[in-house]
Amino acid sequence: MSQPKKKKSPTREWVDALVFAVVAASLIRWLLLEPFTIPTASMEKSLLVGDFLFVSKMHYGTRIPKTPLQVPLTHQKIWGTDLPSYSDAIQLPYYRLPGFSDVERYDVVVFNYPVEFQYPPDLKTNYIKRAVGIPGDVIEIKSAELFINGESAMKPEEMQFSYDVITSRPLNADFFMEYGVNPESFLAFTDGSGYLVFATEEVISRLESSPVVTSVNKRIERADFRDPAIYPANTNYKWNRDHYGPLKVPAAGETIQLTQENLEKYFLVIEKYEGHDSVVMQDGALMIDGQKVENYTFKQDYYFMMGDNRHDSLDSRFWGFVPEDHIVGKAWFLWLSLDKYESMFNKIRWSRFFKGIE
Repeated sequence: MSQPKKKKSPTREWVDALVFAVVAASLIRWLLLEPFTIPTASMEKSLLVGDFLFVSKMHYGTRIPKTPLQVPLTHQKIWGTDLPSYSDAIQLPYYRLPGFSDVERYDVVVFNYPVEFQYPPDLKTNYIKRAVGIPGDVIEIKSAELFINGESAMKPEEMQFSYDVITSRPLNADFFMEYGVNPESFLAFTDGSGYLVFATEEVISRLESSPVVTSVNKRIERADFRDPAIYPANTNYKWNRDHYGPLKVPAAGETIQLTQENLEKYFLVIEKYEGHDSVVMQDGALMIDGQKVENYTFKQDYYFMMGDNRHDSLDSRFWGFVPEDHIVGKAWFLWLSLDKYESMFNKIRWSRFFKGIE
């Protein structure tokens, strides 16, 4: 006669439930959806600081973890400590499960920040931007207007730029809040003459109609100004955030001749993202794994990312391309949005609940 099954203790039931919850949450986060919070203003007003959204891993296909030895539900550090949450003793080759679609031009995409070289690719900090350039596209910016393959690009409805707003008297935060400009989106000039304001064209149009605003000027960098922070570094290109390119986005299987110009534009790509053991310049020639090469065929696709807040976004203009193996997923929909400048129930932006991301 079989013995009756011993009943689990409350502690054992609690531990089993916790283990099941962690495993289930880890699988959902890895395979299907991952939560993400908007930390900076680089995508305003399309996405706001305090927006909580879900990133779909399914759209572009879930990545098999490159760094499998990791504490579940962590990223770089163990919660509340400076201890690494992973070991890079094992690194798997890049592989992505089949997805619903490729990254399409103008998708809002979450990806790993490429130039954070101290971490494995899948554990770099997550960024969110708009994919304005897909493999094979030619990117060019003229007087702050983006062109893709020679044609004017789509302009996000809530795209922002920076403006000099000259006023007849000092203004306070309440004045700007009435126009939808939060306290972190304007800065008073030291001489008291006006304000630097990050805003949409619609907001600027309304500000111009205010009797206390005497003039508004969009801040555009000079076409002959070379910003040393702009990608690619250490060149003589007179490129800046408002005048940039033309620059072609690399595509998998595309072969380029390694001219001086191409080396300046794509050396970082070949050195850091293409999986070679050694990439060096020697006597003016490119040496890959000890062999001199005069032509190069890219191994993976790349993307050019920009924030919708065009004058307040650290994006591909500053650090270059995003490799395909750094793509996390598609920003899908908002599930909560909190305004840190409000209190109690006013903190919740009710109109943004379950809003799709375009």
